[in-house]
Amino acid sequence: MTKMRTVDAAIAILEKEGATEAFGLPGAAINPFYSAMRAHGGIRHTLARHVEGASHMADGYSRAADGNIGICVGTSGPAGTDMITGLYAAWADSVPILCITGQAPVAKLHKEDFQAVDIETIAKPVTKMAMTILEPAQVPGAFQKAFQLMRSGRPGPVLLDLPIDVQMAQIEFDIDTYEPLPVEKPKASRKQTEKALDMLTAAERPLIVAGGGIINAGASAQLVELAELLNIPVIPTLMGWGTIPDNHRLMAGMAGLQTSHRYGNENMLASDFVIGIGNRWANRHTGGLDTYTKGRKFVHIDIEPTQIGRVFAPDLGITSDAGAALEILLEVAKERKAAGMLPDYSGWSGECTERKGKLQRKTHFENVPIKPQRVYEEMNKAFGEDTTYVSTIGLSQIAGAQLLHVFGPRRWINAGQAGPLGWTAPAALGVVRGKPDETVVALSGDYDFQFMIEELAVGAQFQLPYIHVVVNNSYLGLIRQSQRGFEMDYHVSLAFENVNSPEMNGYGVDHVKVAEGLGCKAVRVENPEDLSVAFDKARALMAEYKVPVIVEVILERVTNISMGTELDNVNEFEGVAETAADAPTAILALQG
Repeated sequence: MTKMRTVDAAIAILEKEGATEAFGLPGAAINPFYSAMRAHGGIRHTLARHVEGASHMADGYSRAADGNIGICVGTSGPAGTDMITGLYAAWADSVPILCITGQAPVAKLHKEDFQAVDIETIAKPVTKMAMTILEPAQVPGAFQKAFQLMRSGRPGPVLLDLPIDVQMAQIEFDIDTYEPLPVEKPKASRKQTEKALDMLTAAERPLIVAGGGIINAGASAQLVELAELLNIPVIPTLMGWGTIPDNHRLMAGMAGLQTSHRYGNENMLASDFVIGIGNRWANRHTGGLDTYTKGRKFVHIDIEPTQIGRVFAPDLGITSDAGAALEILLEVAKERKAAGMLPDYSGWSGECTERKGKLQRKTHFENVPIKPQRVYEEMNKAFGEDTTYVSTIGLSQIAGAQLLHVFGPRRWINAGQAGPLGWTAPAALGVVRGKPDETVVALSGDYDFQFMIEELAVGAQFQLPYIHVVVNNSYLGLIRQSQRGFEMDYHVSLAFENVNSPEMNGYGVDHVKVAEGLGCKAVRVENPEDLSVAFDKARALMAEYKVPVIVEVILERVTNISMGTELDNVNEFEGVAETAADAPTAILALQG
């Protein structure tokens, strides 16, 4: 056996577990870990400007590709508490990230030492495991367990807290004898699968709700194959968007109160059977449960047993990894097809396609200031099918999900359940690390963009190029819209006369100057006819300078984006599309 510091053993384990991308900030209590990273040389580290930003970068990196696990690192006390929002965002969306914090010496943990905090207790509600490692010899086992937990069952984050004296202690360790623990994932049985298919084929208008668990399982191709084999429509959730490409004939639209398509809601309401795979029945997807469940039966397949029945009781619940469930569903469905036992659903799937060609929202507005719908229309024209979009929350994200197009898994990366403001920019940097040389386009409102705006400097320093579209109405737009029910517009305006930038015309913060001051490039657009040129210029600047490029679009101050209280009660504040020219980038040209 070889004698080494615990931190040197930890770094060797990270390499063997395949987690070699770290984001963080060094400091006194974590410096031994940083010295081990420096000595080893196999862990790439990106220096963040804020520890919360580092946690979102790790999150974005994990979401960028199958099997990725991002690492975020910080010193003790406030660095650990700064990571909590990042841990929550990852935990809520079933994303594995590993947070490593430095800590005061073991003997001083109860003495209110400088920057000593019980981060284990604080982090436990938003992690699969949080542990302050008090014994040096426990370090290898704690890391081994962390990786097993992050990958087993419903994926999620882990926090390991390392007192500085534990980091520096010597232990006996041999990386050649270290082995990752087996990953545990439940699998649907044949009997369960046959029952689910019996229920599906007894229905007249079945569909699949495809959740983010399918993307986590790397099983999008199997989902499409199953849908094609059965010839039934698919409604992806926001986290499952991309499991089936938007231009696939069986992609029936998203359903929900906000991030949904008009035709998606109508297709959902027309169904009589739903099989949900790897989804949570999130409230923004379902709306009122009486409306959502009325007149249809449900099968729910999820990797987490306690998720089944959490929101409503399905007619059949199956605990299974989404990929494992799809494999056996395909096996049984192929047998039944060969035996001529599958119904013909071409009429039903054709009805859903027909709705897709009729129920669309208008995007082609020529107003100045610019209407947001036009921005997404121009983004559809400017960015190809290989684009990965990154967004988090706000009217920008809601409208983007209604109007943009996604053509594959992990090409819509969104902090879906937590939705923390400020997540977008650092997460996009993590995505760029995970998808080098691919087109990454972030989408923010001005308020989301102003949170953690300092992380743009990270993109400039480390040459992490992407395009960040900032739709600026100088408002907390989503909150302003929700305040309509209270008949108020209270503390949601970000507008002011900027004495340094009178050209902002009362819109306040000059994002172009801020971005340029942080080492990035930026373009401002005030006329819809200039959007196409601006996106072309942004691509050219990104290619030339290898830094983030901001495209700031000055919007009309007040826009209400389509949303409602029930699937059958979504308020279309703007006119809907009446001709193909009203929605020129719709997946299916508007039909008369």
